[in-house]
Amino acid sequence: MPTITTLNALEILDSRSRPTVKVVLTLDDGTRAQAQVPSGASTGTREAVELRDGDQSRYRGLGVRTAVANVTGPIAREIIGRPFDSLETLDRALIALDGTEHKSGLGANAILGVSMAFARALATSAGQELFEFLPSVGSQTPRMPVPCFNVLNGGVHAANPLDFQEFMICPLGAPTMAEAVRAGSEIYGALRSQLADAGHPVGLGDEGGFAPDIAQPEEVLDVIVAAIRAAGYTPGRDGVAIAMDPASSEFRADDGTYVVAGEHFTSDQMIDRYQAIVDSYPVWLLEDGLAEDDWDGWARLTGRLGDRIELVGDDIFCTNPAIIGQGIEKGVASASLIKLNQIGSVSETLEAMRVCADAGYRQFMSHRSGETPDTFIADLAVATGCGHIKAGAPARGERVAKYNRLIEISAAHPELPYGLPD
Repeated sequence: MPTITTLNALEILDSRSRPTVKVVLTLDDGTRAQAQVPSGASTGTREAVELRDGDQSRYRGLGVRTAVANVTGPIAREIIGRPFDSLETLDRALIALDGTEHKSGLGANAILGVSMAFARALATSAGQELFEFLPSVGSQTPRMPVPCFNVLNGGVHAANPLDFQEFMICPLGAPTMAEAVRAGSEIYGALRSQLADAGHPVGLGDEGGFAPDIAQPEEVLDVIVAAIRAAGYTPGRDGVAIAMDPASSEFRADDGTYVVAGEHFTSDQMIDRYQAIVDSYPVWLLEDGLAEDDWDGWARLTGRLGDRIELVGDDIFCTNPAIIGQGIEKGVASASLIKLNQIGSVSETLEAMRVCADAGYRQFMSHRSGETPDTFIADLAVATGCGHIKAGAPARGERVAKYNRLIEISAAHPELPYGLPD
């Protein structure tokens, strides 16, 4: 059985110039592997705990030296020299060592870094690529996912008046991964030209999308549809569709209403607005249309639009198998966003995906706003056959790394189908 012989960690920077954790380990056969942990800005209240130092004299309190010390201290003492017959066995040992519900003892950033690095080491030791080693889930088989490019940002990801957080373009109709990435790049370029011609600033948000001085989501959709056409593509499910992540928990007021561009909306009024958007624009996916605690509203949203578009729960589910199970029982959403660091280990992430797959819910693989060049989620998306992934804009190195990895896998394995599973 594989045995870890060395385990080290470093405090490095993510794409927002904030500290995060890098883990490097070695197996007894000499295999060396590393992992870099992502970090979120728009986070659900039930996410696993990202351990920060709180020392205001360093990195504004955001340092991760405590998490690093937990890797090189208690985690190393627990797992070095101890054989593990599987990734799941290692993850269970780490979770038990932490001993808390949300990984606040050791930190999800410490645990996840070790989990990812061990998965990569096991794959390398077995002579496999990471996507070949990671298991599929349910009846899903490996496939190339549709890349959903975040081309325009608002909310906590950008310094503009737009409350909706992400607008994505999704080349559903592309024949291959390479052509899907080409479509994303060409539309991104057309969008930049259109925004500049209209006098908007073309600075970028956290995830590489443009952050123009626009407040109304419908105006954003008009601009994106125009950019799709200007780049020579057809808006819609047979061509390039649009996905939205309003991240509505971020703009929900204390009185339970949703505040968009200064106007208050009830849950039902937001549902009406989403229906009007779906009626008028080629939107096929809506993520976090309502807040994480608005379960009744989510059920009504699902009843209204669940048979027309994919409804993705992020903050409401937090990649947590138990919470996803509650959503399935209550008929809430039709898919879950999947973020490794929301739950804090690779094995638990896979379990969350199995719960979804067994219930007929889709899984939408996701990066975080604070990213690194680590491409783990690209391989995970292919292995699990989830069918779609978002890793930000087709720009900035930490985002492009994921898309380039998908192109690389697709070129080397042309037998893998592209697109959403049936």
